[in-house]
Amino acid sequence: MKSQLKFYQTVPAVALFTGIILLVPFVAMQFTNEVNWSVSDFIIMGALLFGTGILFMLVTRLTQHIVYKVALGLAVGAAFFMIYVNLAVGLIGDGPHWGNLMYASVVLVLIVGVYLSRFKAAKLERAMYATAGTFVLLAVVALAANMQEYPGSSVVEIISINLFFALPFAVSSLLFRYAAMEQSNESDKASV
Repeated sequence: MKSQLKFYQTVPAVALFTGIILLVPFVAMQFTNEVNWSVSDFIIMGALLFGTGILFMLVTRLTQHIVYKVALGLAVGAAFFMIYVNLAVGLIGDGPHWGNLMYASVVLVLIVGVYLSRFKAAKLERAMYATAGTFVLLAVVALAANMQEYPGSSVVEIISINLFFALPFAVSSLLFRYAAMEQSNESDKASV
């Protein structure tokens, strides 16, 4: 009962934080024409921010292990930023095209991996490696499909953006490995 009370206390905090972040583009729109968000932009960004915040709050309640929480925060933050950048400007070139749509597969691999892991650190390590590997695979696919010829794209951009997003998931997997070893050591000590 007490954990439910804490959860219900965090929902308004996440909603308030989401509202404060959404105030930034709203205020900027009042002073410049450079920022031009539509109502749907605010709705999508609000849902993305709120959903990410609630997800992080829910999952971090599963353990008190700080390394596990850092690994989870890194993965959730990287996924959020990847989705945000892809929606805002695209990861490959400019505008919507199938090259940017293929990054939905990263989200799918991440969701399936997390679901299959049942939030166990050792299995989350594999899910994060699979997610990082998906970025590498997408870079290969993009270069094989000559997406470097898209307007606003290059070979260096495709490789660097995919490595930029693969890196946090690789680091997260290493942190989950460390958390799994720590949890294993703690359970061995408790059984003795």
